[in-house]
Amino acid sequence: MPAIAFDRFHRYAELTAILQGFADEHPGLVGIESIGRSFEGRDIWVLTVTNLATGPAADKPAFWVDGNIHATEVAASAANLYFLHTLITQYGQDPEVTRALDTRAFYVCPRINPDGAEWALADKPKWIRSSTRPYPHDEDDIEGLTVEDIDGDGRILQMRLPDANGLWKEHPEQPGLMIRRDPIETGGAYFRVLPEGSVEGWDGYTLRLKKPKQGLDLNRNFPASWRQEYEQQGAGPFPTSEPEVRAVAAFVTGHTNITGGTTFHTWSGVLLRPFEHQPDEEMHAEDLWFYQKAGEKGSELTGYPAISVYHEFRYHPKSVIGGTFDWLYEHLGMYAWVVEIWSPMREAGIEKYPFIDWFRDHPPEDDLKLHAWSRDKLGGLAHIAWKAFDHPQLGRVEIGGWNRFHAFSNPPPALLERELQRFPRWLVWQALTSPRMELVAAEADALGADTWRVRLVVQNTGWLPSYVSKRALERKMVRGVVAEIALPPGAELHSGKLREEFGQLEGKAYKHTGVSFWPDANLTDDRLKVEWVVRAKAGQRVDVVARHERAGTVRAGVTLG
Repeated sequence: MPAIAFDRFHRYAELTAILQGFADEHPGLVGIESIGRSFEGRDIWVLTVTNLATGPAADKPAFWVDGNIHATEVAASAANLYFLHTLITQYGQDPEVTRALDTRAFYVCPRINPDGAEWALADKPKWIRSSTRPYPHDEDDIEGLTVEDIDGDGRILQMRLPDANGLWKEHPEQPGLMIRRDPIETGGAYFRVLPEGSVEGWDGYTLRLKKPKQGLDLNRNFPASWRQEYEQQGAGPFPTSEPEVRAVAAFVTGHTNITGGTTFHTWSGVLLRPFEHQPDEEMHAEDLWFYQKAGEKGSELTGYPAISVYHEFRYHPKSVIGGTFDWLYEHLGMYAWVVEIWSPMREAGIEKYPFIDWFRDHPPEDDLKLHAWSRDKLGGLAHIAWKAFDHPQLGRVEIGGWNRFHAFSNPPPALLERELQRFPRWLVWQALTSPRMELVAAEADALGADTWRVRLVVQNTGWLPSYVSKRALERKMVRGVVAEIALPPGAELHSGKLREEFGQLEGKAYKHTGVSFWPDANLTDDRLKVEWVVRAKAGQRVDVVARHERAGTVRAGVTLG
């Protein structure tokens, strides 16, 4: 396999070539398909990764991974690419990867939003939240500041202008580092700090950001807890109105073997779990306990804390978000996680930062640490020295400050691969906790002349029950085990049914300890035994199947006699 660069980000054509190469070079492990097209007509690629020698993906429990639904969060697609590379190169080398691909399948969508990412990675970048489709209005604002690379250096930084009423001043210990002035401070040198960009309609006094006409947020367009624009900006006209989201939702609901998933975003260096709109008390206790267990394992393997969105990652204490990929858990009862890649704060030695609240307010000492980290570890990449620039509308300004895209929204190139290495083991661990139905026995006993009792016994060897979560069970999202028998020509079925649906198979996840006051009454609720009485000739073969939407399919042939 050719070497893949994990010290930079790949534009659409190059990413497509890499993904096609995976499938071409490893046809026994990797398949690729387009699940739909983006607003601008680009294919949205999904790779199916499993060992086809042990059965097709559809017969195995599966795990979903995706990334880059937000335009500038290109490290998310890099995490997917690194995960694919790990699965392919470590199959046959790493025992857990090998077991996962022999017994499970992975569906990986590295870039849900290829249009937005292409804008972000352009030589002259343009930043938008998500989709490039105009919404809610198909027109640009007439006046205001357009955030863009005005000086043509390939970066979008900040602009500062001297202003006696400005909010910002230079740190007394670090010239060039802008911090907020004290609430009652006067008499210093102050600045107004703006995003880098061009200005239309400048009257010399008032200025506002020009709202881009690309106002969609694809991660607010999923069905669960979706709300209209007046409640949640960017959610779109109706759930799954956007082709990218509709393609993902159709794929997931059309592949009932998916048991859970992880979606990659940036940044904060944290693992996020549902709910987003409700407290933990509203979650089934068993589901919460498993989320906590999976979060503990995630923290152990990635170094990231695992937290609740509702309790610890809300944008504002009086608001919640909805319409996100947590739809996977809310509607379908599959365990879903969001990974926010990368924490420059942690890299700079800021040990405790309250995630979202840190962006609202933090001490100047934190800015000093970030500036020192940029200077000492990144060669000044994260904070750019101010440079005079003759702005075509504003006149003399300075451009510099924090380099958001290249050091905050995404890891710096030199640290990218190190960051991506955190995640594959946890993704594989999650997949291996899924339910998995396996064969215990397929046999026939003679009852008399040409009469046989055919028996099929299967069990769930996975950690999770076949239904996965109590939420899925409550919402009747999963059928029970379906058992079928196929008779040879001339044979007759005397008892039993050609096809019959049974109940669910428990796993190991929701069991009490050995010293519990509530021991399990059903000691073999992970097993199912099905029997048929068949009249057929000795030597004939009977085929039996047990299938479950999430736990997989077991097939066996029984020779009579």
